[in-house]
Amino acid sequence: MARSTRGKSPQPPVKAQRGKSPQPPVKAQRGRSPQPPIRAQSQSVEKQQQQQPAPKPKAKSSGKQKITSYQSEGVDDNDVFLLPTSDYWAVLGVTVLATIVRVFKIFQPTSVVFDEVHFGGFASKYIKGKFFMDVHPPLAKMLIALTGWIAGFDGKFDFKEIGKDYLEPGVPYVAMRMFPAICGVLLAPCMFLTLKAVGCRTMTATLGAGLVIFENGLLTQARLILLDSPLVAATAFTALAFSCFTNQHELGPEKAFSLSWWFWLVLTGLGLGITASIKWVGLFTIAWVGALTLVQLWVLLGDNKNVSMRLWFKHFMARVFSLIVIPITFYMAMFAIHFAILRNPGDGDGFMSSEFQATLNSKGMKDVPADVIMGSRVSIRHVNTRGGYLHSHPLMYPTGSKQQQITLYPHKDDNNIWLLENQTQPLGIDGQPINGTSAWDALPEPEYIKDGSVLRLFHRPTHRRLHSHDVRPPITEADWQNEVSAYGYEGFEGDANDYFRVEIVKKWSHGAVAKERVRTIETKFRLVHVMTGCVLFSHKVKLPDWASEQQEVTCARGGTLPNSLWYVEYNEHPQLVDGVEKVNYRKPSFFGKFWELQKVMWATNAGLTDSHAWDSRPESWPILRRGINFWGKHHTQVYLIGNPIIWWSTTLAIAVWALFKGVAVLRWQRNCNDYRHATFKRFDYEIGTYVLGWALHYFPFYLMKRQLFLHHYFPALYFGIIALCQVLDFATARVPGIGVRENSIINRITVVAFLVLTTAVFTLYAPLAYGSPWTKAECKRVKLFSSWDFDCNTFFDSYDKYTLTEAPTVSDGAVPTTVAKKVEAKKAAPPAEKVPEAKAQEEPAISGAPPLEQHRVIAKEEKVEYRDQDGNLLDPEQVKALEGKVEFKTKYETQTRVVDEAGNELKAPDGGWPEDLAAVAPPHPDVEGVNSETVKGKEEDVVPPQDYQASHDGEKEAEESKPKPASEKKDATASQAVEEADVVEESEPAIEKQEAEESKLAPSSEVKVAPVHEEL
Repeated sequence: MARSTRGKSPQPPVKAQRGKSPQPPVKAQRGRSPQPPIRAQSQSVEKQQQQQPAPKPKAKSSGKQKITSYQSEGVDDNDVFLLPTSDYWAVLGVTVLATIVRVFKIFQPTSVVFDEVHFGGFASKYIKGKFFMDVHPPLAKMLIALTGWIAGFDGKFDFKEIGKDYLEPGVPYVAMRMFPAICGVLLAPCMFLTLKAVGCRTMTATLGAGLVIFENGLLTQARLILLDSPLVAATAFTALAFSCFTNQHELGPEKAFSLSWWFWLVLTGLGLGITASIKWVGLFTIAWVGALTLVQLWVLLGDNKNVSMRLWFKHFMARVFSLIVIPITFYMAMFAIHFAILRNPGDGDGFMSSEFQATLNSKGMKDVPADVIMGSRVSIRHVNTRGGYLHSHPLMYPTGSKQQQITLYPHKDDNNIWLLENQTQPLGIDGQPINGTSAWDALPEPEYIKDGSVLRLFHRPTHRRLHSHDVRPPITEADWQNEVSAYGYEGFEGDANDYFRVEIVKKWSHGAVAKERVRTIETKFRLVHVMTGCVLFSHKVKLPDWASEQQEVTCARGGTLPNSLWYVEYNEHPQLVDGVEKVNYRKPSFFGKFWELQKVMWATNAGLTDSHAWDSRPESWPILRRGINFWGKHHTQVYLIGNPIIWWSTTLAIAVWALFKGVAVLRWQRNCNDYRHATFKRFDYEIGTYVLGWALHYFPFYLMKRQLFLHHYFPALYFGIIALCQVLDFATARVPGIGVRENSIINRITVVAFLVLTTAVFTLYAPLAYGSPWTKAECKRVKLFSSWDFDCNTFFDSYDKYTLTEAPTVSDGAVPTTVAKKVEAKKAAPPAEKVPEAKAQEEPAISGAPPLEQHRVIAKEEKVEYRDQDGNLLDPEQVKALEGKVEFKTKYETQTRVVDEAGNELKAPDGGWPEDLAAVAPPHPDVEGVNSETVKGKEEDVVPPQDYQASHDGEKEAEESKPKPASEKKDATASQAVEEADVVEESEPAIEKQEAEESKLAPSSEVKVAPVHEEL
């Protein structure tokens, strides 16, 4: 009864009772609980309870639950599957609008644009099954190839150069462009649903969808065979899934582990896997989700009232499975499909190890004898720099010793074969030395090559031996580097500089026997030059064209160990026939191939440090300082530039939140109670979530030294648009006390006004995205900054000049194209009389004038015309725009034209004008010798060796197909507009043609480079 009484009587009445009653009766009451006093006291207590209502204790109890529970205050259930029907109609509307905007005239341009060189080429390789190496994961590239294959693409079109026509070979490029376009369309519904999931009004969600629809940069990327549109779409999908999961999580324990909770958590993990499988930029998305997940787990850990440690561990493991296991599994599965498709050798297998290459069709090597003995014919491979072969050919160094070149060559070739000779000739039965390179073939017992053995390497094709001496190499002229050459002649016994000592590196060798004597493949060793102590060495330094751009080999003192390691791959000897132990490369597992490819991708991506004509740095992206020139033809242009209203507004919104956060932190430090207000907390957390996403997708680029481009900002821009819409939604619909909650007209007016402004600006720059006709005046009117370097001179003065049958021209600015071929001289009526360039350079004076023939008047007239590489005439404005962007190379040709006294040109007779026709020789174009292009330098050019052509022709073709990194934007915009000047002089006039090529660009978009990036 006493417990029952305490349960009915709160503490304040008991205290009052104690004040009226003496202590002994109270004690007696508690100990004995006599009924009459208790009843009397109960009536008294009930009266006091009626006078003192008890909402305060309940309020305190309720307040404690809100503080200790991880349920967020002010959060509603915004499940996107439970939206009103009108919202789904809005989703359908923005999707249809996005489809119209993205697909409109998607067939334009009808030729290869910018990095379609790379990703279209990859699609061709997927269809053919040819292995290639790229710095990006394979998912989006495989999907592009799949759409092309479904549309009937056979992979024969190589996408080799920008501007290459699609129509004539019948490439289904429209179908292949549809995949990125569909990804671009999906941005609109993803943005709409994401904003609804975070509690924004429908009008605000519509605004967000409209912003991604009318963003010019996103539109440009979505209409071409590029990876950025799939990347942003995957990022948007992941942001949607995680936003929905966060909403379910913040509703508290009652939603934990529900069906919707699991659904969005698993979809988040799937989105992370998809994003990372398109580009490594997806790692930034993983960082964003991971950071917010850690915050969630930290809050859960502090809720000791609702979350036990067992329940917390359950939350933890659910996130580990969904956000770690699922993405990694999906990512690796994409590479498994990648390996399954690319089973044939290609121009990228040279990046991989010999073990990896052996898994490709026809690249596997036959079993070879395990033991290497004196007299073995071997090929020796370098361990570190992608396994090139020690190689020599009948080409001499143009400097230094001028002896035969030693290089590292990536392909199998007869010039890779070396015969291993002992330092002394073997003795025959009669005790006399056996001479000749086959002296070791008939020895009764094989002579193994052990650790410390001294030998010579004889190059059988050229009858020279590997040689080194104290002479600096032609490229790496450091004191610690010596030249390595091939020295000798047929029958020459060699000299002391031919000796090398074998040093087996035991920790790199496999097997006990391989650590004692040289065995094929298994033993890794160094070759130490006996006379100088240097070690045979190679590194990633290319020799010039006189060595077919092969890799340099030197003899280094103190070189790094990996660059000094070698091993024997091919091994042949007459004594090593059937019955001997043989070895081969160990077949790598999937995980071995996967990990090796990841390392090669990382190293190649980090190596993309060369400058590019259209690269930019991160600090210029938020203010839209510069775009990227994609394509120019038919007096139209495709130039990647964002919608300035959207870009600058997102940057401003992020700055507003940063200022708010700074003030909030200062007020919090001063013990202000701002965070007691639900709206204040939601503004801070909700917008901060997506500002964090913007920051994690933006600031890491400051740490990268590789090539970067404006399109790397697109994932960050997407998060910035979400933050912008949230700021507008809070300002126009959610801030209490100013009437915006009750009256939606402010939100509607703001959204409509912003959409109208955005759409208007979008239409101004739309011709640059669609590659459609434009006029110079309209172009110049919207070109706000000189750093926006799209060329307005590309366009006609009026739309009337655009016809259906236009002669193709190239943009007069530095339009990204592959290296243009030199423009041939125009054919004139009389045959052209060519003047050798060297002769023209050597004659700085005007020659004398022979007597003129009767009735022939030879007038001297000079006219300069500037043309692009297609022969199209450039006006002075276009020429001026090219100043500072090009360098000139001059080519001289002559053309004889004869005029009468009236100035009328006379028709040339059959066979042309006679060579001895009297004429006045035109002046040399650089009489004073001030033009560096027409004056020979003080130093003589390097003269190729006598046998240069014989060997160069045989290896140059293979060298051009040598694997190089297929990197994103790796000089994808090669040579730019070519400008030529036609100098017409009426008295034996010379037509001077000047070609202009951009100074910093090299054609890596050719097959030679296996067209990369950018990039993480």
